[in-house]
Amino acid sequence: MDRNTVDWKGYIPAITTPFKEDGAFDVAAFSTLLEWLHGERMHGLVIAGTTGEWFSMTRAERAEQMKMAGAQLGGKTTLLAGCNAYTAAEAIELAGIAHGAGFDGILLTPPPYVVPTEDETFAYYKTVSDAIKLPICVYNWPRGTGIDMSVQLLSRLAELDKVVAIKHSTGNIGHFLNVFFALRDHVRVFGFTMDELGLTLVHNEGGDGTMGAGGVLGSAQPDFYNAIWRGDLDSARRCGAQDRAIMTNWFNSDYSARFGSPQSVFKAALNVQGLPGGYVRPPLLDLSSADEEKIRGVLGALGRKLV
Repeated sequence: MDRNTVDWKGYIPAITTPFKEDGAFDVAAFSTLLEWLHGERMHGLVIAGTTGEWFSMTRAERAEQMKMAGAQLGGKTTLLAGCNAYTAAEAIELAGIAHGAGFDGILLTPPPYVVPTEDETFAYYKTVSDAIKLPICVYNWPRGTGIDMSVQLLSRLAELDKVVAIKHSTGNIGHFLNVFFALRDHVRVFGFTMDELGLTLVHNEGGDGTMGAGGVLGSAQPDFYNAIWRGDLDSARRCGAQDRAIMTNWFNSDYSARFGSPQSVFKAALNVQGLPGGYVRPPLLDLSSADEEKIRGVLGALGRKLV
């Protein structure tokens, strides 16, 4: 497998998982969220990633979520399953569930908290790659794993049979660019910002796409890419400016939130628009009323309909 094995491109948000106030997985709200995102023409969805709070869900809940998403949207849009885990055996088990549910691939970080060496990280991915059927998007997530994978390591991973893409969520723009230009012929690279730099790289250099931000702006986010692909760069800039407004006002350069957690921020952004965000699950906390007003202020300035 390589980048040409899959057709993944454009805006593929890592989506939230709605929980009820008592912490239960809100099945009905999740189904509604999937339908809304699909109706807003997302180019795909990442289920049960970091934004989806995989870390506070049981294996049974993650399996239920994958099966639901596959039954509802399998074959209709690209579906990637977050299979993050502390051991390769766990990741392999989750990937098998995703395959059975009709997913198109998996998203996989190095084991969080562990801070493995480069050889240990390579061995982890190789074990998973050798054991599963689905393509892999390697997720470089320094803030969550404690390591920012080097060009050399990512180059080694790109040679593994199932690796077809990299979600490169580093805060180091130089590192992002080095990886993109080194590996773009071998794997799809995701993580482009929706600003003038991202627009230029997508339009002139064949940049692949973005995974993140929960899809909370609806069609404006995929339309950044749709406009670039049809050569309407002014429309792309207008769409990108909306994404930049939420990313610069709510987040830091390393993708940490300026207030609350990324998950609570995105859920609040959905809730104030009358969409099914729901609650976060402990150890995370929902936003305070004052912080929710910051969400309302930005979305209101963008002309989003609020409730």
